[in-house]
Amino acid sequence: MDYIAATNNKNKLKEMQRILTRVGGDVIGQRDAGITFEPEENGTTFAENALIKAKAIFKICGKAVISDDSGLCVDAINGAPGVHSARYCGRHGDDKANNEKLLYMLRGVPEGARTAAFVSNICIYLPDGRHFNFEGRCEGAIAFEEAGTNGFGYDPLFIPDEIGTSLTDTQPNEMQYTYAQLTDDQKDSISHRAHALALMEQQLPKILAESSTQFKAGSI
Repeated sequence: MDYIAATNNKNKLKEMQRILTRVGGDVIGQRDAGITFEPEENGTTFAENALIKAKAIFKICGKAVISDDSGLCVDAINGAPGVHSARYCGRHGDDKANNEKLLYMLRGVPEGARTAAFVSNICIYLPDGRHFNFEGRCEGAIAFEEAGTNGFGYDPLFIPDEIGTSLTDTQPNEMQYTYAQLTDDQKDSISHRAHALALMEQQLPKILAESSTQFKAGSI
């Protein structure tokens, strides 16, 4: 199935395209589809924000839309930055300032208490109006300083518990690599977004089959 991705984040789009291409999906960014509208993400959960984005873009294009709302949840600061991850410093998309604020908020927090998780909620909005959410997590911890250049956002600070080559073949991250120190394949195999998309992949055939059945029933 082809999707319009409800995002103007080039890094996020590339990651979604890499993952979905491997499972037979084609993803076109909303800008490439001629859509520049940016809906206000005023939900209180990742699922709410993912649906807000998907529904808004669907109303414009009328095609299948896939959206993602994701962020970093750090236990020592009550789950922050959470849904405010992209604008934690007060400005949207300033990765450097966001990371600096996170390190400041965790000053004095010892290694064993710096647990965190990246969370991704994927929403697919189908042409028949049905929508479904799929959530994935990647557990890990926050480093004391940035490391790595192959990533964006909080990637240089996030140390996943595991690394691997597939969703079912992982191993402990004994070298304490950050997301930004992993290759694309290593990250895609264990990332929060990969887990959410894997759930979608598992359930999508049934969802599409139900859609086809409903269409035939309505056509009789």
